[in-house]
Amino acid sequence: MSTAWRAGVLAAAFLAWTGARASAQVDLAGNWAALYHEDLPDRIPGPELGDYTGLPINDAARLRADSYDADRISVVSQYECRPHGADYSMRGFANLRIDPVIDPQTQRMVALHTRMAFMGMERTIWLDGRPHPSELAPHTWQGFSTGTWQDNMLTVYTTHLKESYLKRNGLPRSDRATFTEHWVRHGGYLTVATVISDPAFLTEPLVRTQTWVFDPSLRVGPDQCETAAEVPDKPADYVPNHLPGTNPFLHEVADWYGLPYDGVRGGADTIYPEYRLTMKMPDKRPLQCERYCECGAGGLVCGDPAPPRRGGR
Repeated sequence: MSTAWRAGVLAAAFLAWTGARASAQVDLAGNWAALYHEDLPDRIPGPELGDYTGLPINDAARLRADSYDADRISVVSQYECRPHGADYSMRGFANLRIDPVIDPQTQRMVALHTRMAFMGMERTIWLDGRPHPSELAPHTWQGFSTGTWQDNMLTVYTTHLKESYLKRNGLPRSDRATFTEHWVRHGGYLTVATVISDPAFLTEPLVRTQTWVFDPSLRVGPDQCETAAEVPDKPADYVPNHLPGTNPFLHEVADWYGLPYDGVRGGADTIYPEYRLTMKMPDKRPLQCERYCECGAGGLVCGDPAPPRRGGR
């Protein structure tokens, strides 16, 4: 065996080894505990009725959300155990487990499998280059996801979603929506930026971010849900709702926090700094915060009383 030939074999082996390392990219496998420092009251205990702040919704989405009655979850059994859609499951109240899917023949990672604690939601993110199915293929809660690596960032594209919601206060998300995610691990933290496009209910993409912390001791177990008639004496076909113009709760969040009502109603024009030039503040505003004032501070859960301030103030 010539020296040159042996050198060529070693070089090829080295390139194959480094190529395999590059294709693997960052290790995302393991158990991840959700952090809620971003939008805590909006995620726990949940969004206020009529609060569409910061969302580029259109009139159709606003009208649909205005008709929402939260008793729907307690009366309609199909709503009680409904899982989140894939775009919202990453934002809701749940921890996350990520498992690699390894091809037994090639030992290459062909997919990532995720499981969320709430409702046992599971999703497969295919990494083997397969195409998305036909538009006529079934739509599911978690949709169909494919991923590609860009340096140390995993970019995921998801289609074929069932109709779901943008927020748990009735704001809808249609089955025509798609979303892109950017997964980045930095040390013991995992951040996922989600960009949702919905031609039915959004006038421009909606961008959100969520973060987890790596926790090897965490266990994501089974989750059971049983339906029950929580509001008695309602007919089987009754769906709680508000007809247009009859919802009495739409002004609550603006009044509680002293916010401009038009801004709380959402829309793309309310997102950008220029909106402050035309924004009209209400004449009456609370002198101090009275609701969810210390949410997340010092580990407090929303609604817990705040600890006394130092010096008695």
